[in-house]
Amino acid sequence: MSKIDIDSVGQTREGIFEYDWKMSALYNLCVGAQAEDLSFVYERAQGGMKVFPSFATIVAGSGMIFPKGTDFVRLLHGEQLIRLYAPFKPSGKINTKGVIEHIYDKGKAAVIHIKISGHSPEGEHIFDTKYVYFVGGSGGFGGDPGPKTEPIIPPEGVEPDFSSSYQTSSNQAAFYRLNGDLNPLHIDPNFAKMARQPKPILHGLCTYGIATRAILYELCDRDVSRFKEFSARFTGVVFPGETLITEGWKDNGRYIIQLRKDNTVVLGNSYAIVE
Repeated sequence: MSKIDIDSVGQTREGIFEYDWKMSALYNLCVGAQAEDLSFVYERAQGGMKVFPSFATIVAGSGMIFPKGTDFVRLLHGEQLIRLYAPFKPSGKINTKGVIEHIYDKGKAAVIHIKISGHSPEGEHIFDTKYVYFVGGSGGFGGDPGPKTEPIIPPEGVEPDFSSSYQTSSNQAAFYRLNGDLNPLHIDPNFAKMARQPKPILHGLCTYGIATRAILYELCDRDVSRFKEFSARFTGVVFPGETLITEGWKDNGRYIIQLRKDNTVVLGNSYAIVE
């Protein structure tokens, strides 16, 4: 059993993320922007080029921090949240700061909560992200089990207020990894088999970005300033080439979100807040 350092709670890491419009366009294309979506792919688009809000998950990588003793072989990305305070510019520099907020003891696993924030060099607060990771075999240290997660379930028998279908390409993971996640699980068939997958799988954060795109297009009329928050739990595996359906139901000032392939939910316990 790997021993995780619970005294790592409170530790921080600062980073700097510099990017240009090509990196923004690449990310947008990797999560579903099309050539005709000029405002998301063309640096000279009328009104300026836009960046999908889930780009926060790329920027946040520069501030990522893990507790000492983390067993990365048994690390699973369980949940993801983004909260936006200002739209991303198509190019620039963002200062990031990551902090290990909690390490909970679930018995068979430790659960790590990490918050990463982004600010402009001038101090403008751009985003917060929260990551929840499960580390198998690292629990049982007698710690706080943490709060119970609120169940967020679509209303039974009620048609969604929106539904958006997107077919991923067979090359989706090969392109998405160019954003910085070079885990061979997403490209190397032999590595995928060692991970007990029949073939390379799509990045969870690519799936998350595809859902973000659907929310932005269906609920915000593509206005990135109206997108405020999106939280989701990873519940299933997606393979490049599969069709993903994002659905949303109005729910007291927010939307309950579900992403599925056929009848299998791959992003669940999810909600979005938009203006």
